[in-house]
Amino acid sequence: MATITRRGPLQWKARIRRRGYPDTSKTFETKADAEAWARQIESEMDRGIFVSRTESEQYTLGECLDRYIAESIPNLKYPKREADRARFLKRYPIVHKIMATIRSKDIADFRRQREEEGRSGNTIRLDFALISKLFNYARSEWGMENLQNPVQIAAKPRAAKGRERRLEEGEEEKLLEAAPDAFRPVILFALETAMRREEIASLLWKNVNIRGRYVLLSETKNNEPRTVPLSTTALDILRSLPRPETQGAGQERVFRLTADKITDAMLTACRKAGLENLRFHDLRHEATSRFFENTDLDLMEIRAITGHKTLQMLIRYTHLRTARLADRLAGAKRGT
Repeated sequence: MATITRRGPLQWKARIRRRGYPDTSKTFETKADAEAWARQIESEMDRGIFVSRTESEQYTLGECLDRYIAESIPNLKYPKREADRARFLKRYPIVHKIMATIRSKDIADFRRQREEEGRSGNTIRLDFALISKLFNYARSEWGMENLQNPVQIAAKPRAAKGRERRLEEGEEEKLLEAAPDAFRPVILFALETAMRREEIASLLWKNVNIRGRYVLLSETKNNEPRTVPLSTTALDILRSLPRPETQGAGQERVFRLTADKITDAMLTACRKAGLENLRFHDLRHEATSRFFENTDLDLMEIRAITGHKTLQMLIRYTHLRTARLADRLAGAKRGT
């Protein structure tokens, strides 16, 4: 039987003690609320479906973010990026709410805040993904089994239209001229292979096969190993790089630039060259576009090279080939 006691002029504490269950209590502003809560908890105990709410009613989202940063994020593939995002979220009022009290409306309010700041739909989706993973982790690892994941039923922001920034006439030359010596081969290699920034940054000499004309990517964004064939130009780029001959040299990185250093170098080179709204990932888009424009590779072959997860992600490139069909019908050769 629940015990309802008064605590001061404006608080009522409901407490339930039952054999086989943890001592459970909660404080309310009115006696009616305390009694209603006690009836609900006792009913759950009677039916054998009671799950303790102590943990989820004790900690705020902000406190759980701190714990998540310390416990779970270090095990991720790119922990710094996720940790920075989690710390950034702590600027928003939602982090002061108790975990058990967060509802889909709170998530929607947070989404509207981010939209008013001008954040893209993709950025907000990444925020949602982090909060959702936190709720699931809290349920499985921290004894908060009673939590409902509010992100799952909250309306998601509209996905942003994919970037279509390509190199215009003369921009490739300007970018290469402005790039430092260590970064120039990275740009050229990206344009030849359509490899992602992280894939280029993490490429090891042991995964380069000059004779076989390919590189092996053991870790990719899609968590699926991929073999990337190399063009003559790509092979020349690799041959031009200093290849260490010491024992264990195969473990050394080919380009010796981290992913963050590549981003910094790209920003600096674009600024120096006067190129606006150009990102390193746009080079992957440019390379993929060139596969469609300048080769006879079919859709499946291009997908095998680029590693796009689905064919739908490649469909938007097909207009490039369609636009040249009239010229091809008139006898023009591909690439002219």
